[in-house]
Amino acid sequence: MAQRKNPKTHSKKEAKTPPADSKNGRRTDGGAGDAPGGHKYSVFTWFVVLALLGVWSSVAVIYFDIVDYDSVIARAKEFRMNFSEVLQGKLRAYDADGDGDFDLEDAKVLLGLKEAQRAGDSPEGNVEGEPTPVLDDQESGPQDVESDIQDAVLLPSLVEDSFVPDDPRSSVHPYEDEAIAIDTTGVLVEEPPPHQSVVKPGQYLTSSKFTQEEGRVAEAEHWSEPPAQPELQSATPRETEKTPETPGTTEKQPDEMLKEKAKKKKPKLLNKFDKTIKAEIDSAEKLRKKGKVDEALKAFELLVQTYPQSPRSRYGKAQAEDDLAEKLHSNDMLQRAINTYREAAELPDVTSDLLRAALKRRAERQQFLGRMRGSLMTLEKLVHIFPEDINLKNDLGVAHLLLGDNRGARKVYEEVLAVDPGNGFAKVHYGFILKSENKIAESIPYLKEGLESGDPGTDDGRFYFHLGDALQRVGDNSSYYWYELGHKRGHFASVWQRSLYNVDGLKAQPWWTPKETGYTDLVKVLERNWKTIRDEGLAVMDQNTGSFIPEEENLREKGEWGQYTLWQQWRKVGNACQGVPKTCSLLERYPEATGCKRGQIKYSVMQPGTHVWPHTGPTNCRLRMHLGLVIPRQGCRIRCTNQTREWEEGKVLIFDDSFEHEVWQEADHYRLIFIVDVWHPELMPYQRQTLSPI
Repeated sequence: MAQRKNPKTHSKKEAKTPPADSKNGRRTDGGAGDAPGGHKYSVFTWFVVLALLGVWSSVAVIYFDIVDYDSVIARAKEFRMNFSEVLQGKLRAYDADGDGDFDLEDAKVLLGLKEAQRAGDSPEGNVEGEPTPVLDDQESGPQDVESDIQDAVLLPSLVEDSFVPDDPRSSVHPYEDEAIAIDTTGVLVEEPPPHQSVVKPGQYLTSSKFTQEEGRVAEAEHWSEPPAQPELQSATPRETEKTPETPGTTEKQPDEMLKEKAKKKKPKLLNKFDKTIKAEIDSAEKLRKKGKVDEALKAFELLVQTYPQSPRSRYGKAQAEDDLAEKLHSNDMLQRAINTYREAAELPDVTSDLLRAALKRRAERQQFLGRMRGSLMTLEKLVHIFPEDINLKNDLGVAHLLLGDNRGARKVYEEVLAVDPGNGFAKVHYGFILKSENKIAESIPYLKEGLESGDPGTDDGRFYFHLGDALQRVGDNSSYYWYELGHKRGHFASVWQRSLYNVDGLKAQPWWTPKETGYTDLVKVLERNWKTIRDEGLAVMDQNTGSFIPEEENLREKGEWGQYTLWQQWRKVGNACQGVPKTCSLLERYPEATGCKRGQIKYSVMQPGTHVWPHTGPTNCRLRMHLGLVIPRQGCRIRCTNQTREWEEGKVLIFDDSFEHEVWQEADHYRLIFIVDVWHPELMPYQRQTLSPI
């Protein structure tokens, strides 16, 4: 009886193949482990058999000539040639050295290891004039090649010229933060974004340092008043027109290259110790440049506390205080910055560049606060430390001018011109001083040569103004050439309208009617009460007490011209109204006149034989009313631009004195008028409130 198998046991064993009859009739078992039915031949035996079969097959092929080996070899050669030809056809699009194929030299070009052969250049090793190999149209033209592979590979001819590959020698990752550069003033700067001004609040840009600093003091008395609205002259940067280069002058001369190199030289602000803490300084400076002024100040304060002898840390603290003062419009914080700049400059082992930068900035901020004498002392110290620095001497001359010390400024500029006779900055300022001393003819060559030099700080409307005025006074008609040039360079609104303190966009015309001004009520009051105004003026004149002060602006060619001022820059002048109480009472109802910070209200008396030079007022922000009080029948006239008019008693003339005007008094007795300046009617209320007095 057959014994049953355990299914569980069976599942764990491999299944056996059923027995089969072999070719010789013997029954064999498929089990591998059964000896009776196992393989009779080893693996080695089968290997020997196969080897013998291979040998005998080869002998049979050769002996019976079954395969034509010559044709096979020929086809292989043909295939290799065709493949090479096709490959070269494709890669000739990358032929960069002009030898007609793609080889190792072309690969070097593609990898940036060698410059490409320019069109028309003879390939290295070729005889000059030998024709350059070209592609056969039947092989693979450039257009076909491009169409075949441009989807996969960008051809060199399609790469933009502006593309610059990363320099593998650079140790800086292209996406890491770039190092912060330092400008010549010692202030860490970054590249400003396009079309974005980097002017800080409170800064007033002009092309002349003299005008710039005077504008700062005039436009904002520290930060005690609301910031003034930007003005055309004081807040708009000017660009000097570039003269076309003369052929042969495009290459820079050695002297120019040396100057340019000197300008690009970065100042050394770190001494040996500061270099050891450079990472900490840079970290604080980065906060300041990102506009995180409060955090930067705290960081620099910590550095100063930790390293009290570090000049760069203290200089950074001063800069952060300076920035914070701008942000908060704080005079107190700015004064702190001024003090810290001094502390940084007085530390031992301070570098000369940091010393210069700290004291120079200190002088600038002192001028901004109106501390002119303190600024002068700072600049004098700088000049003493750096006696060879001409620019510092020029700055010192400006400081003297801002103090009204023309004699001191003149001495400084004479010293500069003795050392550097061609210094344009010194020339224009020296010419300006000479003209203010009424040395008209002497001033002209200095002003002219200084402007022609094109040196920084010379392209200023003030110098065009005074050169043209000086030329007019000596009878030289070339004055209008300089006025025109000043207009083209943006300093004057027109050749006729040459005021320097302007608000852009105001209506500009030389003569106005009462209706055009909108001040008809004021005009009516003046004309209705002209006799009262006249009588009070005559009473002051008859007292002969010297109340009428001679004109002091050097506008007269000859004659006598006196003025009795009631309001100056929207403030009453002393007790002047006590002499003319009714007149003052009439005017106090009209703030467009009494509140005009850029004007005056005054009597003007002019004696026979007086001529007033052609001149312009300082600003386009006002209009001027002339009320005739005592007018001779003939001989008195006023020209504004190319229109000449005469006064009438009891009538008001209105003109814009920012346009050129001129006066003649050729009568047989005095002429008395009453002058009332009013705000330009198009000025907005906030502008009238915030514009600085002139």
